[in-house]
Amino acid sequence: MFTGLVDGIARVLGTEAARGGLRLDLELGPAGVGARLGESICVAGCCLTVAGLDGSRMRFELSPESLRRTRFGALRMGDPVNVERSLRVGDRLGGHFLTGHVDGIGTVERVETQGDFALHAYRPPGVLVPLLIPKGSVGVEGVSLTVAGLEDGGVFTVALIPETLRRTTLGGLRPGDRLHMEGDLLGKFVLRQLELRGLA
Repeated sequence: MFTGLVDGIARVLGTEAARGGLRLDLELGPAGVGARLGESICVAGCCLTVAGLDGSRMRFELSPESLRRTRFGALRMGDPVNVERSLRVGDRLGGHFLTGHVDGIGTVERVETQGDFALHAYRPPGVLVPLLIPKGSVGVEGVSLTVAGLEDGGVFTVALIPETLRRTTLGGLRPGDRLHMEGDLLGKFVLRQLELRGLA
């Protein structure tokens, strides 16, 4: 379980095909201090298990299912990715609950600079549209964001503060970029109950 408050930005050291899957090597820097083999780490919004460890350099193994649901297959050496260590019992919950189970891939529709701030518009995958409400929560590339507004066609906007733009990969996004997205967990439970009762 994660909060969507990013610990840092890791860099891709390399990728390697592995019998239908993928091995992903990352340099986590300070965010990886104290990590152990078998630990779960949120990488660009996706919960991955540490399969290899050398200081702050870590290896992750992605299954074919993970590759189908993510953009990891397109990563290249040097690419930045947001990382977050798992939530510990008793920690403050400053964002919202994220499982690291990516629901789908969205895209950046537009980026508007507003001085030191920014307004981004994202087009989510269809499965996410029913879970988006104004001022509700959504996970984008592992970052907990608040929906600022909803537009036609399912597009939603988020208002980003300078701290978020500095501390995450969101500050470097451009129109057309692909993004991992995860819907709010509580919204999923509510929607599922409505579906079971034939109300959605």
